[in-house]
Amino acid sequence: MNRTIYILLFTIIAFCARAQDTVHYSGNTVVNVDYHHGQLSPAIGVHSMQILRANREHPELADGFGFTYNHAPMLAYWNNTFYVEYLSDKVGESVPPGQTLVVTSADGQNWSKPKLVFPPYKIPDGTTKEGHPGVANNLYSVMHQRMGFYTAKSKRLLVLGFYGICLDGHDDPNDGQGIGRVVREVLPNGKYGPIYFIHYNPKWNEKNTSYPFYKTSKDKGFVQTCDELMANPLMMMQWVEETDKKDPLIPLHKDYKAFNFYHLPDGRVVGLWKYALTAISTDNGKTWPANAARAPRFVNSNAKIWGQHTSDGKYATVYNPSEFRWPLAVSVSDDGLNYKNLLLVNGEISAMRYGGAYKSYGPQYVRGIEEGNGTPPDGNLWVTYSMNKEDIWVSSIPVPLTEIAGAHANEVFNEMPAGKELALWNTYSPQWAPVAIEKAPDGEKSLTLKDSDPFDYAKAERVVPVSKKLMADFTIIPRQNNTGMLDIEFQDEKGSAAIRLTLDSAGQFRTKAGYRDKNIMKYEAGKPYHIILKLNTNTRFYTMNVNGKDVLTALFFAPVLGVNRVVFRTGEVRRFPDTDTPTDQNYDLPKAGESARSAVYYIKSFKTGNY
Repeated sequence: MNRTIYILLFTIIAFCARAQDTVHYSGNTVVNVDYHHGQLSPAIGVHSMQILRANREHPELADGFGFTYNHAPMLAYWNNTFYVEYLSDKVGESVPPGQTLVVTSADGQNWSKPKLVFPPYKIPDGTTKEGHPGVANNLYSVMHQRMGFYTAKSKRLLVLGFYGICLDGHDDPNDGQGIGRVVREVLPNGKYGPIYFIHYNPKWNEKNTSYPFYKTSKDKGFVQTCDELMANPLMMMQWVEETDKKDPLIPLHKDYKAFNFYHLPDGRVVGLWKYALTAISTDNGKTWPANAARAPRFVNSNAKIWGQHTSDGKYATVYNPSEFRWPLAVSVSDDGLNYKNLLLVNGEISAMRYGGAYKSYGPQYVRGIEEGNGTPPDGNLWVTYSMNKEDIWVSSIPVPLTEIAGAHANEVFNEMPAGKELALWNTYSPQWAPVAIEKAPDGEKSLTLKDSDPFDYAKAERVVPVSKKLMADFTIIPRQNNTGMLDIEFQDEKGSAAIRLTLDSAGQFRTKAGYRDKNIMKYEAGKPYHIILKLNTNTRFYTMNVNGKDVLTALFFAPVLGVNRVVFRTGEVRRFPDTDTPTDQNYDLPKAGESARSAVYYIKSFKTGNY
């Protein structure tokens, strides 16, 4: 055999062998970043909800402080409660003052107001950093942490944060010259124990810091819990960015960011970092290969990637599969190494209402529940992330994950078991534009979309079997006809719409007809509208009957090969930002903290079928 060919074949075989024993992507789906949803098929049943909406003008409606940079959330489930920790700066990234807050929920649906757990920390005047000309003067710390929670063997829960120093707008809080890591215990009554330093960076100690060292606590159980944490190399791997770069606590001293891990069935540990870097430890994280490598065919840039074992015995990674921070997607693996698909979790980008340093567009910096930090009873995959580094969100992703609808919809919401009504719906639910099951004016349960948010919308989406001849039967009650809007779209598998019906703010029921809109009929506030729509993707014609009367025969405004989902949305299609939008937004939107007049739409039933 020709020596060159032999070497080439050997190289290919060796590469394939390595690829099989590391995290890799073998699927054929990639995103189209010209769309916020990437043209991905949604994982069925994902419920995404905003748990913090930043508000500078009305802090009492948000965090109580009016801080508008909110980012890097972490998630735990403990004592039958969800805990989300996030860091917060007044305006922009690493621009002091910084603090850390926690939001909680007993059911994953109703969330508390944020509670301050690590307040702004005053840096002693005169503080300097090696290699930087700045000198601290009336300066506060910023917070930065890659680890939020730790659940001990004793079942105690710790919440942690890190006080870093930024002497100016371009200084790095993760240069190993920050102050140190703080800790406090989460108590079963919902309160928190005292704040302690658990670990100092060089030059800082008990004498020149404002909180005591954890060893001074009289609570022996708390001290033991902190000791247990620091003896765990997998936990310490999460500290690498903020600690001194030569700290002996850290097993691997590399400039890798946002460590995440999970165990394989054979006991080995998979490590994941930003840029989809990956490596495997064979001794539970005590040692690692000298260099991590990019997971073959994974697409991921400078945003976090999350991986974990799921309740069905499989594995999932959740991340932004692009060079941008959209969309947010999930991939599934049977063995924790070979990831085979790519499905949508959140394909929305709300308006960035407040400009600020290093604020990126999109749903980003995702984290799930780390091994040992609890298991929600529903068995779902729960993740948290920020939107635009401004608002904090959570998503509940049903397990097992699928994008295929097993049957057509047949839902009369008032007749369905409580809590199960939206199991097959995908919802996008901002605080000021919530999606929920509520009672309509007639007292019956309905899928309810409300909207008083001038910068966002409510959305409920139902995946159905791919159909060329589809019949959709649904009843809507608009509470008003003089404000708000509701779009109803029939889309294909990539999210491209063929039909768009609109209840507009002037009391007109209309449809999109090419460039223009065509009026169908007037609609009244509080009146039920029973709609039967039949479409044919081959002829591109559809007909619509309202309350027993044929009212429309029209053409699709765009061709599709099949219809795969029906979307109800209280706002227009968003295309900003796009791939050419300038990276940094240095302006605020007018009246960013103000609400709009509320609009409400009740969907009493939804059925589909082929004809």
